[in-house]
Amino acid sequence: DPRLEGWPLMSSPFPTTFIIGTYIYFVTSLGPKLMESKKPFELRQIMAFYNFSVVALSLYMTYEFLMSGWATGYSFRCDIVDYSRSPTALRMVRTCWLYYFSKFIELLDTIFFVLRKKNNQVTFLHVFHHSIMPWTWWFGVKFAAGSGLGTFHALLNCIVHVVMYTYYGICSLGPAYHKYLWWKKYMTTIQLVQFIMITCHIGQIYMMDDCPYQYPIFMFIIWLYGSVFLVLFLHFWYHAYTKGKRLPKMARNGINKDQ
Repeated sequence: DPRLEGWPLMSSPFPTTFIIGTYIYFVTSLGPKLMESKKPFELRQIMAFYNFSVVALSLYMTYEFLMSGWATGYSFRCDIVDYSRSPTALRMVRTCWLYYFSKFIELLDTIFFVLRKKNNQVTFLHVFHHSIMPWTWWFGVKFAAGSGLGTFHALLNCIVHVVMYTYYGICSLGPAYHKYLWWKKYMTTIQLVQFIMITCHIGQIYMMDDCPYQYPIFMFIIWLYGSVFLVLFLHFWYHAYTKGKRLPKMARNGINKDQ
């Protein structure tokens, strides 16, 4: 997309790949080794600021996605990429890039786990989710910044993150606020509904006779992403709540005291 010429990180996928590779190495190997002989960092104030900042950013991106198309003309069906330089199209390009960049900010989630020596929370699901999003979104922004078909999952994800990071923000305020976190179990349900909606929405393209979306491979990737994460989160749900493998005392109330 020539509209992205000169934008940060957009010239090549290698900077994104390098950042993600460094992130994976740090959170799975280097970080835990460095922290092995150290006491966990106390990061409550930093984490509270970070979490509520992500809430604010997610709210802003939700608004921008809505005003760039979802509340101003998208049909929820065959909405292809608008490559024009109209104000609305350019607004969507900026929103897509900001969403892509926000995925690097969210890598701090895992880094905080490592610095606090919560290595049990650095799971395959967590690291895979945080790694695959910025990498795949680089290609989405570079070649197809916009369209309803390509951004519905981003809009939903922003809405879900408002809920999630509000939870994390309250949690980081300390044990005195844990009584307000009885709804953690429902947060996982919201994530599951998100992936069901993504899979159903993107699956429409295989039922439309004539939808000239410019990059059909992206539709398959989004569908695959929704399906894979639906399975992974169902697996998490089963082991966390059905088999009760979460921390015993507080799991019944949907509260994780390690957060």
